[in-house]
Amino acid sequence: MSQNQTTIAPQPGIMEISLYEGGASKVAGVENVVKLSSNENPFGPSDKAREAVIRAAHGLHRYPNTDHAGLRGAIGEVHGLDPDRIICGVGSDEIIHFLCQAYAGPGTEVLFTEHGFLMYRISAHAAGAIPVQVAERDRVTDIDALIAGATPRTRLIFVANPNNPTGTMVGLPELERLARAVPQAILVVDAAYAEYVGDYDGGAELATRLPNVFMTRTFSKIYGLGGLRVGWGYGPREIVDVLNRIRGPFNLSNVALEGAEAAMRDREHIARCQAENARMRAWLAEALAEKGVPSDTSCANFILARFADAETAGACDEYLKTQGLIVRRVAGYGLPHCLRITIGDEASCRRVAHVIGQYMAERAESR
Repeated sequence: MSQNQTTIAPQPGIMEISLYEGGASKVAGVENVVKLSSNENPFGPSDKAREAVIRAAHGLHRYPNTDHAGLRGAIGEVHGLDPDRIICGVGSDEIIHFLCQAYAGPGTEVLFTEHGFLMYRISAHAAGAIPVQVAERDRVTDIDALIAGATPRTRLIFVANPNNPTGTMVGLPELERLARAVPQAILVVDAAYAEYVGDYDGGAELATRLPNVFMTRTFSKIYGLGGLRVGWGYGPREIVDVLNRIRGPFNLSNVALEGAEAAMRDREHIARCQAENARMRAWLAEALAEKGVPSDTSCANFILARFADAETAGACDEYLKTQGLIVRRVAGYGLPHCLRITIGDEASCRRVAHVIGQYMAERAESR
C-alpha cells in the first residue's frame, strides 16, 4: 500500500456482528408451506387495523407526524400509562438499538443471558460496547448470575421476559431485585411476548416506579403487524427524553402509525388471539411430550421442543420441511438440540404434531 492510501475501516465491534437471519418462509420444491418459524400471529392483524392501513395509504404523499401522539395516546389509554413516558420505534429492535447507542459505548458492558435475543449482542457491538452473557439455569433467566456478572462497567442489562427462544420467564419481584442490585445500569425488560401471559404488565409498574428500569414492547407478535415494524418503549421521562434525541424524526410511516393505533384499540381481537394461543399451546406441548419430545412450560406463542441431540433435531427439521412445515433451528442461541415451533392455528398445530410423531416413530424403528 502506498503512503497516500488509507485504510477505510468501520468502528470497532461492527465486524464482530453476525448477520441476523430471520425465520425461513420457503422450502425448495415444496408448495403450500406452513410457516411456524417467526412467532407470527396465525390470525394476522385485526380487521380494524387493516382498514386503518388502507385509509392511511391515501396520504402516502404526506410526511408522518414526528411526535407519534396518536399512537402514544392509544397505548397510554389501553395500558394506563403516561404517554409522555412512551417512545415509538421501528419494532422494539430500534428501541433496543437506541438504548445501546445512548447509554453504552467503548469501555462499557451490556449484560444478557446465554439464550437471550440476538439483537442484544448485535446492538452492543454496534455501539462499541462489550457484550457479556451469563448462564441460565435450566433455560430460565438466572437473576443471581446476572447480579454476579455485573461490573462497574455495566450500563445495560437486557432480560427478555418471557424469553425467546425458551418461552420461560421470571417473576417481577426477581426483576426488581436485579434492578436494585445493579443501580448504575438500566434494566431493560424486553416484553415482546407479554400479551401471551395472563396477569402480567410486562414490567410497566417497575418502569414507572424505579429510575433504572425500562420496558420494551412490540406490535409484531400478538397484534399481527410484523410487516409494519412498530414497537414501543416505556420508562422514566429522563430516559425517554434521551432516546428521542437520537430517534429519527420520521422513523414511523403514516401507515404504520395508523395501523398500530387501530390494532391497539381493538381489544376483542387481542382477547380472541390470547385465548386461542393458550389453548393450542397447551395442546401442542402435551401432544409432543406424548411422542417423546418435551418442552419447558412456555409463556409465549411458541414452544421450544427438545430432542436427544443436535443431530436428531436437525434431522427432524429436514423431515418437517419435506412435509411443508417450517420451524426454527436455534443453534445460534446455544440450543442446537432444540427446535422452536410457533403456535399456529389448530390445523397447523395438529399437522406439526402428527409429522413429528411420524418422524420419532420412524427413527425408533430404524434403530
